[in-house]
Amino acid sequence: MCVWSLLGAFGGCRDDARSAKAGPSSAALGGSRPRVVCTIGMIRDAAERIAGDRVEVVGLMGEGVDPHLYKASPGDVRLLSEARLVLYNGLNLEGKLGDLLVRLARRTPTVAVTERIDESRLRSPPEFRGHYDPHVWFDVSLWMQAVERVRDALIEIDGDGRGEYMQRTDAYLAELAALHEECRRELATVPRASRVLVTAHDAFGYFGRAYDVDVHGIQGISTESEPSLKDINSLVDLLVSRRVKAAFVESSVPAKYVEALVEGCRSRDHALRIGGSLYSDAMGPAGTPEGTYVGMVRHNVRTIVSALR
Repeated sequence: MCVWSLLGAFGGCRDDARSAKAGPSSAALGGSRPRVVCTIGMIRDAAERIAGDRVEVVGLMGEGVDPHLYKASPGDVRLLSEARLVLYNGLNLEGKLGDLLVRLARRTPTVAVTERIDESRLRSPPEFRGHYDPHVWFDVSLWMQAVERVRDALIEIDGDGRGEYMQRTDAYLAELAALHEECRRELATVPRASRVLVTAHDAFGYFGRAYDVDVHGIQGISTESEPSLKDINSLVDLLVSRRVKAAFVESSVPAKYVEALVEGCRSRDHALRIGGSLYSDAMGPAGTPEGTYVGMVRHNVRTIVSALR
């Protein structure tokens, strides 16, 4: 299937501000190494850590991009169609890319990195009926399984690199295991009654389950959902009754609903502040610690602990 057939099949593709952040154009990416295209930054980071210089890793979605709402541009479609391997999260995270990924899978290895995670460990929130919560990277121990799937997908397209991929993955998994324990230790320093995390959307459910934090999102699992006035008022009641000190904005989601909580609490004589910005569906800028998965997780934990403790 040619690039333009893919583009036509997808129909809704267009250039916009989100796509402008996606990454370099196909024409700018030369070289003979196999090209691996990753949808979200967390997958791109894992692929880069494992691949070394054996493959060329390209990310579609950059800093501040919301994968729930992301629409592919013609340039994105071209990158995907020319890839040797496509890695995506799955679990409906990349909802608007779903049809395109199905079409790609007919001619290009297209792998959901979450596909081997035991379903018993996936969250099934009642408001997201029929679907699993896709934000698995917020439980570092779960994300380790996704990392293993990235490793195996690279081996499937480049068997000669198996030894290198295995070695680099083992080192990365050891680092992630240490990070998982670091998260536990740091969050345990916040008194249990104060361990309440209120964020712009319900992305931190796995985080709360893994690290014993009560998590509440204003919007649902997907940022396509809109909170009602009743939802906002219910959260204000919770924040006032538990005397929660801070709520958090997210780098890839507008802050307006969190600001509404602050105003609602103020009207009830409770001083709620914005405790900082968390990375949820996208990592930080390239070249910064927060532009890596480990740095993103560490930033979030330290921001939460500082604001709540």
